[in-house]
Amino acid sequence: MKIFKYLLFLTLIFIIGASIYIATKDGKFQVEKRLMMEAPQEVVFNEVNDFTTWKDWEPWSQEADDMIIEYGEKTSGEGASYSWQSEEMGEGEMITKKANPHSSLEQEITFITPFGESTSEVYWKFEPQGDSTLVTWGMIGEQSFMEKAAFIFQEQSLAEMMQPMFTKGLNNLQEEIRLKMDSYSINIDGVTQHGGGYYMYITSASKISQVNNRMEKMITEVGNFMTSNNIEQIGKPFILYNEWNEEQGTAIYSAAYFTPSEVVTTAESSVLNGFMPNQRTLKTTLKGDYENLKEAWDSSYAYLQKNGLKADENAKAFEVYLTGPNDNANPAEWITQIYIPLEQVKAENND
Repeated sequence: MKIFKYLLFLTLIFIIGASIYIATKDGKFQVEKRLMMEAPQEVVFNEVNDFTTWKDWEPWSQEADDMIIEYGEKTSGEGASYSWQSEEMGEGEMITKKANPHSSLEQEITFITPFGESTSEVYWKFEPQGDSTLVTWGMIGEQSFMEKAAFIFQEQSLAEMMQPMFTKGLNNLQEEIRLKMDSYSINIDGVTQHGGGYYMYITSASKISQVNNRMEKMITEVGNFMTSNNIEQIGKPFILYNEWNEEQGTAIYSAAYFTPSEVVTTAESSVLNGFMPNQRTLKTTLKGDYENLKEAWDSSYAYLQKNGLKADENAKAFEVYLTGPNDNANPAEWITQIYIPLEQVKAENND
């Protein structure tokens, strides 16, 4: 009996000692990972800011087959939330507390586990680095008494166990954004009549490979000239192709805006006035990055050949930029219309 009391006394001392040790053990933790992503800051921010996209790249739900996700009334911006349930991963909820477009996000995550309920702070930073974005994803929290007790017997700390998941999540995010940015579609809209009209333009010549890089600056120059001289712009900017030489790899092209009437410029002006006739054209729409324009042009000419149509060699084909980099940072959302003037259909002689 004395031995039993003695063992009970030792056990009690051990429990008290262990409890004191666990209680005084620092339970604070921080996990942080960074990755340079080849995507604009706005695109990366928008992807993370929208909770409906998380299922495509965050690593935890991808490892649980029974994950059930529910979204709150808002799914992006401040006040957005979503929750999950899983026998494998437990339950939890994420809420966006603060959103600073397009530089940072502050969120709160709550885990419900057999050890109880714990809440941690999640933070995101999006720093532009040229055409890329340095993305930082981190979490700061403090373990409960029971969580600290459980991790005494683990070889790794909570932060060490979570770091690989954060790394995997950022890599998944980068791949998901790349796939979305690379998506595009080409639609042959068919034969249509383009009204033409007067336009203001500047002309340049370069290698074909330089056209896409130069056209934005040229369009800006024409737009600024028209604004400073109170000349009204009609519609969206366009590029008019004066000459395209595949063999030599060179092109002569004009950046332009339509205007209501003819404008006479001075002899010293680099911006000139031109006129496009009302003409029958084949119209094609590209939704996606400009790097897909060649395929869109090839598809257009293939359509002409298949349908017995001929391009007018004396007229100039052109591209109209409905939306571009200044409208949306995601190239998958850019919309470009291609117009190829067609030969006039000769009327049949019934005599």
